[in-house]
Amino acid sequence: MFFATIARDSRCAARCGRIKTRHGAIDTPAFMPVGTAGTVKALTPRQLEEAGAQVILANAYHLFLRPGTAVVERFGSLHRFMGWDRPILTDSGGFQIFSLQANARVSESGVRFKSHLDGSAFSLTPEDVVDLQNVLGSDMQMVLDHFAPHPASRAQDERALRLTGAWAARARERFLQTHRGNVQFAIVQGGLHEDLRERSLRELAAMDFEGYAVGGLSVGESLADFQRILRPLAPALPAGKPRYLMGSGTPEDILFAVENGMDMFDCVMPSRNARNGTLFSSRGKVRIKNEKYKADPRPLDEACACYTCRNFSRAYLRHLFISREILSSILNTVHNIHFYLDFMAKIRYAILSQKFIDFKEDFLSLYKGE
Repeated sequence: MFFATIARDSRCAARCGRIKTRHGAIDTPAFMPVGTAGTVKALTPRQLEEAGAQVILANAYHLFLRPGTAVVERFGSLHRFMGWDRPILTDSGGFQIFSLQANARVSESGVRFKSHLDGSAFSLTPEDVVDLQNVLGSDMQMVLDHFAPHPASRAQDERALRLTGAWAARARERFLQTHRGNVQFAIVQGGLHEDLRERSLRELAAMDFEGYAVGGLSVGESLADFQRILRPLAPALPAGKPRYLMGSGTPEDILFAVENGMDMFDCVMPSRNARNGTLFSSRGKVRIKNEKYKADPRPLDEACACYTCRNFSRAYLRHLFISREILSSILNTVHNIHFYLDFMAKIRYAILSQKFIDFKEDFLSLYKGE
């Protein structure tokens, strides 16, 4: 069995589960550090393992462009190419239709891109995306999907929903013909319209994917709209399959999503913020460049047991960041990734102990920031 629920919290929809893949198991709720191009920036695979990472996310679109699937194929898989022997989930390139929209033209057949690297033109169909993820050898792969940029009209969201459903059907057919022991996730779309989200879910559930994701959120909508859409949608996703909220990564959003039944998360926030000098702590965000840390002898987070917090002061971390030292990105990322993975471990323990709501309230009462 690919996924099994291990425990549920009696006071909400939060649940613990286990995903089993060819490259190992993943305990849920889980956070996937983002390694878009086959690397989580500033960290080695060993450092990821030491931080407790059970799975990472890579991006099929970016790896298709560089180094190219032919290069990865020579190594047998992305795992061997990057020296990571634990599970990998690959995104499809659907988000790049949004993030690189000036270089993307969507049609019934797929997407016509102009490379952001050299301007060359190429096309990707739903079938192409399945094929290239099979070459990468990822354990979990996402279908090619489409969502309209926020704010969007209902007509735009309906067109994107129709394409997402049609592409998912084609991707599912190709996957079932060609997969190599991996699994495939569908992506529920529909913008900020609850009825369109429900329609998308019905269509995709009928195709019986191994996992289901919610896409098209955390792209500029208000917190109220984010919660309004996710609150009824999360528990409506198939109960016996993993539920993945794509791209939402603040601790507050993760707590809300877990409370409503989501299992998997990813976001560039911990690694990107680390490189930009914003660090997460049990007391909230710390902007390490601030003058008040110039001679601060305390560790970044006294409640954290990561390598950075065990060995270095806030003053030293500020010095590295102000001096633009490479070590700044390394130590900051070590901490932020550890913070997120430890946060998820504490969430799992709270659910198993039937104390998730208490944990959430206690965490938020302290998580205030500077």
